[in-house]
Amino acid sequence: MSVVTGSKGGQFFRNFARYGFLAIISLLVAFPLYWMVVTAIQSPNVTLNYPPVLYPVHPNLTGFKDLFAQNPMTHWLLNSGFVALLTTIITTSFSILGAYALSWFEWRGKFAFGLMLLFTQMLPEALIVIPIFKIYQDLKLLNSLAALSLLHAAFVIPVGVWILRPAFESVPKEVNEAAQIDGCSYMQVLRKIIIPLCSPAILAVMVVSFFASWSDYLLAVTMISKQELYPASVGLASTMSQLDTPIQVLLSGGLIYGLPPVILYMMIQRFVVSGLTAGAIKG
Repeated sequence: MSVVTGSKGGQFFRNFARYGFLAIISLLVAFPLYWMVVTAIQSPNVTLNYPPVLYPVHPNLTGFKDLFAQNPMTHWLLNSGFVALLTTIITTSFSILGAYALSWFEWRGKFAFGLMLLFTQMLPEALIVIPIFKIYQDLKLLNSLAALSLLHAAFVIPVGVWILRPAFESVPKEVNEAAQIDGCSYMQVLRKIIIPLCSPAILAVMVVSFFASWSDYLLAVTMISKQELYPASVGLASTMSQLDTPIQVLLSGGLIYGLPPVILYMMIQRFVVSGLTAGAIKG
């Protein structure tokens, strides 16, 4: 009896320590977001006091009003949305074709090509942004949201291919043979069979590409110099100056800018998780 009681007590303390550790980590992760909300809805005079007040004092929406009154925030968000949607379309289309070629066909250099796609992710954007800028300048593609979408897609397509490849490989080869016997071409097999069966993985690629484009700053600030074409990330950064940094306005914009990806992910979270793990286990 004492042994059983002791084991239950040990399990209780292990669970208590585990959940306590997770609670502390969660608080550390969530506190910056909480502080952003608190700062956005109160006066900067209160925010800059020391020691800081950890709860809202005289909350108001002045920061949000000033954000839209003094800056074309709506236009910036629309620019970000256009670039992210176009990037998602381009990335998803080429990722599907690339993953189909790598998973369902045998051709010389297939393994080397897959490795090259993987190696492209080892180069940070900051390392190659200047050569890319020179290429875009020579081709007169600067200050173009569509050209910026192509650049975003170029960085995300290798990731999309590697997400879709195991999902496509999990589809039985017999399905392809049966479809070809029925008269389907390779593209019809892709469109009518593989894409519907691998839709969760395709949705995961769409989410990854949308997030990557929406959150980009380095490429956007390098390729876009006209204010009317600013994505929201560049537009918000432009509100800062050497003489004055409107903390309340900046964090209000940060909240609004961060809402669309959060809402999108909450809506399709279960599909994204199943998509990222598609093909991990083959029947």
